[in-house]
Amino acid sequence: MIRINGVSHQIAGAPILSDVTLTLPKGGITALIGPNGAGKSTLLSLMARLTRIQSGSISFDDADVAETPTQELAKRLSILRQDNVLTARLTVQDLVGFGRYPHHKGRPGPTDVKLVNDALQAMALTPLRTRFLDELSGGQRQRALVAMVLAQDTDYVLLDEPLNNLDMRHARQMMIRLQTAARTQGKSFVVVIHDINFAAAYADRIVALKDGRVLATGTPAEIVTPAMLNDIFDLDIVVQQIAGHPFALHQIAPPSTQ
Repeated sequence: MIRINGVSHQIAGAPILSDVTLTLPKGGITALIGPNGAGKSTLLSLMARLTRIQSGSISFDDADVAETPTQELAKRLSILRQDNVLTARLTVQDLVGFGRYPHHKGRPGPTDVKLVNDALQAMALTPLRTRFLDELSGGQRQRALVAMVLAQDTDYVLLDEPLNNLDMRHARQMMIRLQTAARTQGKSFVVVIHDINFAAAYADRIVALKDGRVLATGTPAEIVTPAMLNDIFDLDIVVQQIAGHPFALHQIAPPSTQ
């Protein structure tokens, strides 16, 4: 279980998050949605201790993020940031292998090799395993970064815009892979996502942030409604039911607004 209690954060005196309090059950996919500047990426960074918590507390299964030793925390949770800068000339396999370092400390064993291979296969990267990262497309690099996080094999996985640069096929495959891991392995994913329809189709719960505060939490059916989406995005959006999921037709202005 993830407990976020009274978390606030400022940058240069400007409030980014204000008194965020959430309890997320273990397992499944939680999608963080909201307009630009809502505080989604900041919250994820605080959860992973990449940014120091200024006020409030965050814990994973009663392990306080601020107090848990780094090596122990790295075995509990993994994170993919939105702004990943890769300067070293690495192969795909080298990068994915880094996900196992908190476990093997430079001495990989059979379990580490298997998990790296599984992650490469899950992200359809096995044919590219010896390719250098600077020889890949943006979407292929994104899949390699996600594979590295999956290879870390933590109970909690935090992903900031994992669908960036992905085409439709690979975006859908990635969400299916996350959903399968959540259901069959008990993994817990917290995903910052801008495509509301991927959240509607694959998330178990949605947390909507706006102006640094939690505006709403609930199931996709509860959050993906015209009224709620208008509150979140200040936009009139048509919502239709397709294959049992609510889908937001945000690309098209409703007739009443045209």
